[in-house]
Amino acid sequence: MSTFHATAVAAAIAGRLPFGHPVVSNPTTDPGAEGTALAFTFTGATGALIAVQVLDPAQLQDGSAKAALVDRLHPVFEAAVAVLGAGALGDGHEVDAAEVFTAAGTEVFDVVGIDGTLVARTAVRIDDEDAGGRTSSPQRLSRIAGVEMELVVEIGRTRMPVRDVLSLEPGRVVELDRAAGSPADIKLNGRLIGYGTVVVADGDFAVRVERILDGAESV
Repeated sequence: MSTFHATAVAAAIAGRLPFGHPVVSNPTTDPGAEGTALAFTFTGATGALIAVQVLDPAQLQDGSAKAALVDRLHPVFEAAVAVLGAGALGDGHEVDAAEVFTAAGTEVFDVVGIDGTLVARTAVRIDDEDAGGRTSSPQRLSRIAGVEMELVVEIGRTRMPVRDVLSLEPGRVVELDRAAGSPADIKLNGRLIGYGTVVVADGDFAVRVERILDGAESV
């Protein structure tokens, strides 16, 4: 299963969902789901099963509130499968969310607003092999080259009780869980893919990539 493919599909869905505010997709550690979701299958060199659960369809601002949700989301799925290359998108259908989101080989993403509010969830199961049993090639991966992903460099983190957070003030030093000089985590859409060193380039902070984790492209 290709993590990059699944992440790209989820990012494309978040980019096209017609909410009235920007939303992004982040991998979730909670694959559980309740209720129903809409699922589409994609058949091609790279196959996929993609499901989306919109928590409150009334928040969608596409001017088609009276239309069936499956029809309203069809353009979203069409945009999502474009990153997988040539193929055919099947008809959408309603599925049990818990069954699809927890199925083996499925990656689940939370779709959240800029304030962190959960507005939708996406489940993606990718089949990296075509009918001849050949795995995805670099040429196929080039099809998702234009999809934007969020790259974050994390130098450390800590946990604090609410009372300590409320007492923060300028000049306060907050210790992180990492020693000085330790490599920073490089995360792609919330997923750890490697380590690097924070440097300064042309007056701006930057990161020098020191190591890319084995299996960062697939799991």
